[in-house]
Amino acid sequence: MGNDRLSQAPCRNILKGTVKFEGSHTIPVPREIAWRELMNPQTLARALPGCEKFEANPAGGFDVVLKIGIASLKGVYQGHVEIQEPNPPQSYRMKVEGKGTGGFLKGEGVLSLMESAGNTTINYSGDAQVGGPIAGIGQRLVQAAARQIIQQFFQSLANVIQGSR
Repeated sequence: MGNDRLSQAPCRNILKGTVKFEGSHTIPVPREIAWRELMNPQTLARALPGCEKFEANPAGGFDVVLKIGIASLKGVYQGHVEIQEPNPPQSYRMKVEGKGTGGFLKGEGVLSLMESAGNTTINYSGDAQVGGPIAGIGQRLVQAAARQIIQQFFQSLANVIQGSR
């Protein structure tokens, strides 16, 4: 139950490697449960495709290691995720930075949670800068890979949450 949109940025953004994304996914649990699980590193590690590590960092945020096996993005990526401006259980801002065999990524996004009839719709939007070989494969391929990872994450998240209830 998702609706993903990645912008068709103008050509000038292709050279910069900018990817904009937005969408929504509905998970069949109340908002408080969805919020709790989105803040749970163990849940996120199980839901994030290719996640080899998702651990709290004593300095704040989470350290992440992902193994991605999608087309030209294949490789191991290490990064850091920070949750900013949390407004439980309604919204938060997320800052992500990472690098690996395929290049680097730096992005920010906002997630908001809306409850209706016991279901939670998670709306998200943001943008990311990519560089290195990732930027060289073309915006369409980067967008397609991002869309696939986001879709897999939300499907897995719903399965993980439902399986833990």
